[in-house]
Amino acid sequence: MLRHDSIHCFDISLDRRREGGHEVRVHDDAVAFVAQLRDRASLRSRIEKRFGNGNSDRQFKHLLRGKLFLYQRRGAVFLARAGRSLLADDMGLGKTIQSLAAAEMLAQVGEVQRVLIVTLTSIKHQWKQEIERFTNRSAQVIEGMTAARRSAYREDSFFKITNYPVLHRDVEAIEQWAPDLIILDEAQRIKNWKTRTAQTVKVLPSQHAIVLTGTPLENRMEELHSIVEFVDRYRLGPMFRFMHEHQQSDEAGKLVGYTKLGEITRTLEPILLRRTKSQVLAELPERLEKYLLLPMTPQQMAYHEENRELVALIVAKWRRFRRLTDADQKRLQMALQNMRMSCNSTYLLDQDTEFGCKPDEVVNNLMELLEDRDAKVVVFSQWIRSHELLQRRLQDRKCEHVMFHGSVPGPKRKDLIERFRNEAKCRVFLSTDAGGVGLNLQNASAVLNMDQPWNPAVIEQRIGRVHRMGQSRPVNVVHFVSEGTIEHGMLDVLRFKKSLFAGVLDGGEDSVFLGGTRLKKFMDSVEQATGSVPAAPPASEASTSELIDNAEPPTDAPAVDGDPEHADPSRPGVDLMSQIVELGQALIGGFSQAASAMQSPQAGGPKSSPSHAWSVERDDRTGTPMLKLPMPSPETMAKAADLLQAILGAMKPPTR
Repeated sequence: MLRHDSIHCFDISLDRRREGGHEVRVHDDAVAFVAQLRDRASLRSRIEKRFGNGNSDRQFKHLLRGKLFLYQRRGAVFLARAGRSLLADDMGLGKTIQSLAAAEMLAQVGEVQRVLIVTLTSIKHQWKQEIERFTNRSAQVIEGMTAARRSAYREDSFFKITNYPVLHRDVEAIEQWAPDLIILDEAQRIKNWKTRTAQTVKVLPSQHAIVLTGTPLENRMEELHSIVEFVDRYRLGPMFRFMHEHQQSDEAGKLVGYTKLGEITRTLEPILLRRTKSQVLAELPERLEKYLLLPMTPQQMAYHEENRELVALIVAKWRRFRRLTDADQKRLQMALQNMRMSCNSTYLLDQDTEFGCKPDEVVNNLMELLEDRDAKVVVFSQWIRSHELLQRRLQDRKCEHVMFHGSVPGPKRKDLIERFRNEAKCRVFLSTDAGGVGLNLQNASAVLNMDQPWNPAVIEQRIGRVHRMGQSRPVNVVHFVSEGTIEHGMLDVLRFKKSLFAGVLDGGEDSVFLGGTRLKKFMDSVEQATGSVPAAPPASEASTSELIDNAEPPTDAPAVDGDPEHADPSRPGVDLMSQIVELGQALIGGFSQAASAMQSPQAGGPKSSPSHAWSVERDDRTGTPMLKLPMPSPETMAKAADLLQAILGAMKPPTR
């Protein structure tokens, strides 16, 4: 028996036994275990000496560019002191900033020089922004095709940010880079130990690890074991023994419950920290606000960029003549609205299509908030069609909700509000800005803004429906912003131009467009919002290659030994061969459309709508009709070529 308080005299004890004539054998894993215990004891001592237990703000003044709450300071100390740990705080308590504070603490005591952050594809750039906002460290997002990613790992940066589905292709590059600390965000992605993602994560090398998840245990005890195994592979013991000790089955072998849960709690105490909002209520501010940056699909971006070109032309005309006709003003208003609508989904502009990840991200965040049984959530969007997309997803999850908008008759409005207030099962309130006038919804505790109004007063009105007198809980506010779009460019406008006049693009009066200084202010805002759009990530990552490189396998799909490339489908339920067939069908369909277009008298006319990817144009010099079609991403083409080559190779008769 090795007592933890005796690790400092382990070598002395061995020497004394050898001197007494005893044969002593120590296996490598035991030596490594004792060394790990000593390292952690040393780390604990250095962290406590420099930062204390987190109770004093004085020791944290220059740690990050931002003030930490008391519970966040204590959380950061816990993470840094443990070396390898799991933070399972409720959503909205700041797991990201706590992990960044812990990383900085480890860096300042000489433990960390390279940090790998593994997160969801949709929030990689959000992590980069948070790092640049709170720290002085360099951060690099790992993206692109395999060669580009490998090259990125060779570049110098303190933080590198990647996503789960590409890890299995990048293991070698990560091992060569040798991170000192790995931060796993949304770690429920490794809850199923059978998946290739989980198995890949668990072989990543690092001395320190921080695992972030608000839901370490969702359905089964095996999920908790799988996540803890990355933090400390010996903590809960082998899976079979853990399940045998803690699960109860009936005579037929059917699982009926779990037992000895207090024992699990005590076992995890040194590495697991969890706080709920109710536990830290006194420390929380009245309002917790955050922005989530989401990628656009190529289909969304096609609409967005087509309308941005029109905006650019009208802005250029404004710069030249300093006036706009009524027709130009209406075209400008429509183009800007189309740009904003495309950020939610193509469905808002073309009901025959539905491209865009924002509805899924909104619902995922909403369901996470609803894990608090007392929570109710209000979701705002300017457009009813956005709520139609959310309604479908909520119905699939059997989540009861109400939808409130300007077309709802007066008598029915009261019934909807009363249902949301009084029915425990009705926990989601979908509302447009037109329907939200005069609402008092302080029984809710979260506001999700699916889109960004141009008028900051409208945002405050949305939040004010929940964050008002009578509210007894802190209010979570989450803004969903499409990256590299007009929404992204609007953030600075909203932050620094609070006096932007009301309702310009949200159904304002026509008098706004009469000219003079008011039109000038409006055009200045348009130029600032559309001219300061940050660069979007490569479209291939958020779209076509996303389906192949960044898709997760079904949760019950085991890894295939000896064949890592075929362990997961390229996207859930669809393999690469199916995608090639789809591409072929699209190709044939495109030729058919093109043939019809060439027979049409409008064959040389203007480009088709972005919803139609194929178009026929005429060469300006020769007048010859030409077929214009989009190419899949280079990575998709390379994968298709590799698979076709393998198929042809298998069909080739063997050489004798």
